[in-house]
Amino acid sequence: MISSTTSDVMLAGSAQSTAKPTLLTIRNVAKSFGRNVVLRDISLEIAEGEFLTILGESGSGKTTLLRIIAGFENATSGELWMGTERLDEKPPYRRRVNTVFQHYALFPHLTVEQNVGYGLRVAKRPDGEITQRVADALAKVKMTEHAKKKPSKISGGQQQRVALARALVNRPRLLLLDEPLSALDANLRRQMQVELKSLQREVGIAFVFVTHDQEEAMVMSDRIALLRSGELEQVATPREIYRRPATAYVAQFIGHTNLLRGEARGGVVHCGPLSWASTLPDGPALFSLRPEQIRFGSSSSPGAVRTRGRVLHQAFHGATELIRVVSADGLVLTVRTASGGASQNEVELEFFPADAVVVRESSERI
Repeated sequence: MISSTTSDVMLAGSAQSTAKPTLLTIRNVAKSFGRNVVLRDISLEIAEGEFLTILGESGSGKTTLLRIIAGFENATSGELWMGTERLDEKPPYRRRVNTVFQHYALFPHLTVEQNVGYGLRVAKRPDGEITQRVADALAKVKMTEHAKKKPSKISGGQQQRVALARALVNRPRLLLLDEPLSALDANLRRQMQVELKSLQREVGIAFVFVTHDQEEAMVMSDRIALLRSGELEQVATPREIYRRPATAYVAQFIGHTNLLRGEARGGVVHCGPLSWASTLPDGPALFSLRPEQIRFGSSSSPGAVRTRGRVLHQAFHGATELIRVVSADGLVLTVRTASGGASQNEVELEFFPADAVVVRESSERI
């Protein structure tokens, strides 16, 4: 789940992609394998220079969508457009799209520079051009000094850089990355997240990054496309998708949240022991309330919603703790606080109504 430090970083996510021209347009793409529907009516635009992450749990269809963009799978229906060109009618080798896979597939008998230049040699580019383009690509990923080494003589992180250089040397307009950091250990993975994002900014081309790791998506992305059972649940910046989740599924998938089910009646929302003024129409209501929006203690702030409860459990997360509190009415709330913030068994909690975000119910999908 998302840590407090990561949430600070992710909220700095950029919305700049919306101001850039569209590079790739995905129109009503669907994919079925026999009776198994993997993708349902996917429509999405990817901007020039954007870092877009396709996020989803296992089986959500994210890798299938990536393979359709690359040309390794054909969509059952729908279209792909890169500018005025119909991309889905072109074979993979004629698309200005390259892919970096989870397993880097480097040739063990070739040196780093030979691996990077392999595609150019297959395309029969002039020797001088190959030498220059390989040198430029290795310089971009800071692997020049390892050019003469075999893959077995460099680290996993360095192999990942070589795989990136091999893709970049072909000068694609769009780079696809299928969980390329998943084979790395935790510390190296965090380091490579920063380096990969920096590299993307330096080369200036669009990246489409596939992952199931929400923290990775939040730290690296300009926008996130969250897939659920083959459908787009929400497409938004990290800041928006965290602070303004569209559905209960999004709220629960991205970080921790408290889902409050209640009823709006006569301008007041009632959620168990909690109530506050609201402009919602009468009827059932569902809210997402992030743990860090709930505070311990009582203040004189007008309009704050307050309740008392008993501490059930405390989970240590370094600088912060996640604390579960149950009220006398049985309502359980999860609170994020600084470590050591709850020293008593009985506590008073409060939050502001504006922090309880209305979300839609997430329908069951098969």
